Amino acid sequence: MVRDFARKHGSALRSIAMLGGLLATTAAVAIGAVLALFAAATVVVIAVMSSALLGLAGLALRAKRTVNARRDDGVIEARHLGGHHWVAYGWNDRS
Repeated sequence: MVRDFARKHGSALRSIAMLGGLLATTAAVAIGAVLALFAAATVVVIAVMSSALLGLAGLALRAKRTVNARRDDGVIEARHLGGHHWVAYGWNDRS
């Protein structure tokens, strides 16, 4: 119906339709660019947070190894199994 009207009455309606299509395309490209930037920023934030998490985990493991290596104070390790039951480790490994 619109095409028939545009053919009969000249190209004024066609140029208005082209202008509307151009504006819609420009808006779609701009929105796509903003969404792409948002996605890229999200990936960067996740990468920074995961690298900080891995760094802190590495420091925690290093500190744990240091504490375990220096721990020779005569205290043995015991774990509570429930009720009155305990299990001690390392008491027979003394030399």
